[in-house]
Amino acid sequence: MTIQSWFEKRKQAQDQRKALEAKIEDDGLPGLWTRCVHCGTQLPKKDLEDNDMVCPLCDYHFRINARTRIAQLFDENTFEELFAGMNPTDPLNFVDTEAYKERIKKAKAKTGLNDAVIAGTGSINGIKVATAIMDFEYMGGSMGSVVGEKVTRMMEEAIKQKIPMLAVTASGGARMQESALSLMQMAKTSCACAKMDEAGILYITLLTEPTFGGVTASFGTLGDIIVAEQGARIGFAGRRVIEQTIRQKLPPDFQTAEYLLKYGQIDVISKRQAMKETLSKILELHRK
Repeated sequence: MTIQSWFEKRKQAQDQRKALEAKIEDDGLPGLWTRCVHCGTQLPKKDLEDNDMVCPLCDYHFRINARTRIAQLFDENTFEELFAGMNPTDPLNFVDTEAYKERIKKAKAKTGLNDAVIAGTGSINGIKVATAIMDFEYMGGSMGSVVGEKVTRMMEEAIKQKIPMLAVTASGGARMQESALSLMQMAKTSCACAKMDEAGILYITLLTEPTFGGVTASFGTLGDIIVAEQGARIGFAGRRVIEQTIRQKLPPDFQTAEYLLKYGQIDVISKRQAMKETLSKILELHRK
């Protein structure tokens, strides 16, 4: 199969999915109910939102956007966004099934964000922290130049203000539309992590569903303390790619937070409802 035919087939599949989504909207089905992707139960959307987007039956943690995450983790009216005006560019004039410029426009219209991370400072139970919170809804939380730059700047801000740093990850990996420029962000953020370590700044990473690729291979797993949300999938390559490479079937819980905790790759697992308290305890223990 040629690259061109692969892109054409992918575009056809995308068009079919969009047509189906449009039909569902016309039928008026979505809005009041949400189906749990884990247990299949139809849940009243209001009840799900009141439960912090966690299924009350099977405890599945739905993906949430960065703004919702900020509201859940930080004290009310304490979050101050920084570097909000940074926008991605298209230095390669990249086109796959769609021009990168168009993808940027659509992602911004969908999320209201300039890129896949919100950076700033805020307080968690009265303790001020610098933070960078990724949003999977913006192009799969892919890490491009803006994401890497904002994360790095917040780490530098943590050093400047002498406050802890919290990175919340949700990413499919590097942004292919920026090619090597995207991969360079791995080195840049890793160097910033080293500078925080030299300055004695506490660095906490919170890994959420999903965290993969270049984010996992750089600042996502370089925290002094690595926290994961219950059930989150975390890894580098995807499960199917690994199985095809090694030609073996992997365990059902492979790449879950629980699996990684078992083998010492993360330090703490917390449910979403207890996450603010978990982070608060860690910050309090390291306050001095």
